[in-house]
Amino acid sequence: MRKQVIHSVCITIMAVTAAFAQEKEKDSVINNIEEVIIVKAYSPSVSDAFKVKSNPSLDDSVTTTKRKIEYTIFSVPVASTFTPAKGKASTIEKTPRERLYNTYASLGVGNYTTVLADFFTSRALSRNETLDIGLRHHSSQGGIKDVVLDDKFFNTNLDASYYKRGRDLSWGADFGADYLIYNWYGVPEEAFSEAIFDGIDEQQSYLNVELGAHVDVDDSYFNGGEILLRRFSDGFSSAEYRARLSPSFEFYVSDQLIKTNVFIDYLSGSFDKSFYEDTDGVKYGNLQFGLHPSVTFLFDDITLDAGATVAYMMDMENDESKFYVYPNITASYKLVDEFVNLYAGAEGKLTQNSYYDFVSDNQFVSTTLYIAPTSQQFDIYAGINGKLLANLSYDLKAGYNSTDDYAFFSLNPEVSSLGLAEGYHYGNSYGVLYDKLNAVHVTGELAMDISANFSVGLNATYNAYSTEMLEEPLNLPSIKGTLFSNFKIGQKWFGGVNIFYVGERKDYYSVVSGTFSTMDMVTMDAYFDANLNVGYKVTDKLSAFLKLNNIANNDYQRWYNYPVQGFQGVIGATYKFDF
Repeated sequence: MRKQVIHSVCITIMAVTAAFAQEKEKDSVINNIEEVIIVKAYSPSVSDAFKVKSNPSLDDSVTTTKRKIEYTIFSVPVASTFTPAKGKASTIEKTPRERLYNTYASLGVGNYTTVLADFFTSRALSRNETLDIGLRHHSSQGGIKDVVLDDKFFNTNLDASYYKRGRDLSWGADFGADYLIYNWYGVPEEAFSEAIFDGIDEQQSYLNVELGAHVDVDDSYFNGGEILLRRFSDGFSSAEYRARLSPSFEFYVSDQLIKTNVFIDYLSGSFDKSFYEDTDGVKYGNLQFGLHPSVTFLFDDITLDAGATVAYMMDMENDESKFYVYPNITASYKLVDEFVNLYAGAEGKLTQNSYYDFVSDNQFVSTTLYIAPTSQQFDIYAGINGKLLANLSYDLKAGYNSTDDYAFFSLNPEVSSLGLAEGYHYGNSYGVLYDKLNAVHVTGELAMDISANFSVGLNATYNAYSTEMLEEPLNLPSIKGTLFSNFKIGQKWFGGVNIFYVGERKDYYSVVSGTFSTMDMVTMDAYFDANLNVGYKVTDKLSAFLKLNNIANNDYQRWYNYPVQGFQGVIGATYKFDF
C-alpha cells in the first residue's frame, strides 16, 4: 500500500512539471508572433499487459504434499544369437507393353470352301498425316443341304483413307469399293423339274464405288461437315447415284449456344426392267433439304437438348414435294450419380431409302424395286440407366413410335408360268412394300465386367407392331436378343462368344399364272445361333484363330426358302509387322 501511494505522488509531480513546461513554451511562441497547429489522427492503443510473477499461497488443510519415489532397475545380461534378416522392398510385376505394328495380314479357310482374308496397313506420312488402306474378302462355294441352285457368295471390300491434322483445321478423304456376288437360290427342290432348274440363271452381282471427305474446324462458326458421292450398280444394268452434303454450324443468340446441322441429300437411279416386264424400267429421284437446330440447357443434374428437324423433299420423277417437321427433344436427370440416370425423348426423322441400303440388308432383292423415302413421325421413349454394382451396368427403355411408308421386305410371287425367266422370277427374290407401322417397344441391356479379362453382356428387345394395310408386319420379329462375352486367359489365349435369338416372322408366298393365282401367309420359325471365336498368340507377331459359327447346326431360315449354312468352322492365322 505504501508503494502505491509513493507511485501516485510521483506521477502527479511529473504531470504538473510537464504542464508548466508547456505553458512556458507557449509564451515563447507568442512572443515570436508564430503559431503552430499540429494535427494528428486519433490512434487508440491498448496498454501493455503484464503477467503476475508470484503464485498465491494456499493455506488449505486438505492440501497434500508429493511423496518422493525412489526406484532401481535390476538388469540381467541375456545372450542372443538372433540376427534379423535384411528387408527388401516389394515390387509390382509390370506387364510388358504390347508392341504396336502398322500392318497385319490374316488368312483363314474352312468348310463350305470358305475363305477369309484381311489386310490392313496404317502409314504415317508425316507427323500430321496418316494413310490407311484395308482389303477384306469373305467367300464360300456353298453346299447347303437340299439346295439345288448355286448358293455360293463372294464379298470383297477395298477401303483407303487419308487424314491430315492441323492446329485449327483437320480434314480427310476416303475411298471405298465393294464387289459382291450372290445367288437367288431360295427355291425348294420339289418346286420345279430338273430341266427348269437347269435353265435358271440365279446369279446377281453388285458393284459399289464411293468417295467421301470430311473437315473439322475449331474456334469457328463453321464446325465442319461431310460429303459423300456414291455409284451403285448391279449385273442387270441397274445404276444408282447419291450425293450427300452435311455441314454443321454453331453460334450464340442471347448468350445461348445454338447448334445447327444442315443436310442436302440427292438420290437418283433406274432399273432396266420392271418385275412383270410389261412396262418400261423403273426410274426414281429424290432431293431432300433439311435443317436441324438444337440448344442445350444445363440445370444442376438435368440436361435438356431441345431441337427440331425441318425437311423438304422433292420427288423429281413424279413432280411432287412435301414439307416435314419432326421433334428432336431429349432430357436426362442424374438421380443418383453413376447409379441411376433417368432419360426421355421425342424424336423423328426422314430416311432416304436407296437400292444400296436395301441390298445391304437383304442381298436377295430383285432388281425391280420401288424406291421411296420413309418418314418416322415420332419416337417417344423414356428409360433408366446406370449401375447396379460398380462393375454391372444396365439400361432399360420403353417407347412408342409411328412411321409412315415403312419399307417391308416381301417375297415376290412365282411367275415362271407367265413365260418370265429371269433368275428372280421363281418365288426366290424379294421386293419392297410400304405401309404405316406403329410399334410399342421395350429394350433392356445388362453388361458386366467380371474382371479385367472377362466381360459378359445381354440385350433383348420386344416389339408389339400394328399396320394399316398389311395383315402382318412382314419379316419383322417381335423378339430379338443377344448374349455376348469376351475373355482373355493368361497372356496367350483370347476370344469371344456370341449367341443371338430371333423370333418368328411372317411373309406372303404367292403364285401367279395365266388362269389363277394364290397367296398364302407363311411363317418362319424362331431360331438361335451360337458362335465362338478363339485366338492363341504364338509370338509377338503371329497368332492363330479358330471361328465356329452355328455351333448347334440349326437348320433355320433367315429369309423364306433361304436355309443357312449349318455348322461352320474356319481356322487361320494373323501376322503383324511393320511395313
